[in-house]
Amino acid sequence: MNNKLNVLFYGLAVLVIFLGLSSVYIVNQAEQAIVLQFGRPVRLIQEPGLKIKIPMIQNVVFYDKRLLNLDPPAQEVVLNDKKRLDVDSFTRYKIVDPIKFYKTVRTEMQAQSKLAEIVNSSVRKILGRITLQELLSDKRTKIMNDISEAVKIDAEQIGVSVADVRIRRADLPLEVLQAINARMKTEREREAKEFRAQGSQEAQIIRASADKEKTLILADAEKKAQIIRGQGDEKAIEIWNKSAGQDVEFFNFYRSLEAYKKALGEGKSSMVLSPESDFFQFFGKVMK
Repeated sequence: MNNKLNVLFYGLAVLVIFLGLSSVYIVNQAEQAIVLQFGRPVRLIQEPGLKIKIPMIQNVVFYDKRLLNLDPPAQEVVLNDKKRLDVDSFTRYKIVDPIKFYKTVRTEMQAQSKLAEIVNSSVRKILGRITLQELLSDKRTKIMNDISEAVKIDAEQIGVSVADVRIRRADLPLEVLQAINARMKTEREREAKEFRAQGSQEAQIIRASADKEKTLILADAEKKAQIIRGQGDEKAIEIWNKSAGQDVEFFNFYRSLEAYKKALGEGKSSMVLSPESDFFQFFGKVMK
């Protein structure tokens, strides 16, 4: 009998301990909690500390009450001027209405998926109204504010307050960049050909001008040389005539020596002349 009482006592003690442990829970400083009774929210706990619930009937779900980040994958957006951009955005948000949050999305993972849809939809809708030039202008700040406001309104439906939405990067798609690079390359090659053609033309003009100037300079130099040469020959003849007039016999002798030199100097000419001819008149005198 005592053994049965002991077993019953220990069983009741274990049950009490189990129920006691099941009836308490801790809410951390960075958390907020909802007490659910048969799946329905009955109490919101936002103060940290040790809390009590009805075991076996009530359970608790916890949500972060800090500022959270959402970094969805980049998406392709078509602007109003038909330009396509790969837009990479990020969002900072906070769960401000946990009960509405629980009723609409239940978990933080589902909330991020829903919020990513809201952000992407707002980004496509707002950017679809503007052009690339407007996005790159001073209107960028207003555009970002419009996106943030649109996201905030839709995010309130799931109990979330959006602090900020920002576009981190907006690039042209890879195939568009490749097409632009190819077009730029073709344009630069065309400009290079034009510059080379212009350079070749200028070189031909400069070369022709230099050749013309060279011809004129050489012609002028030749003309001056001929004039100087003629003046020199004239002066030489004048000096020669003047010298020859002073001693006619010496002049005749010198002229005969020049004639001998030209006629007999190379040794290839053959002449048949009489020793008494006038050509050898000075030979006879010299030999005598």
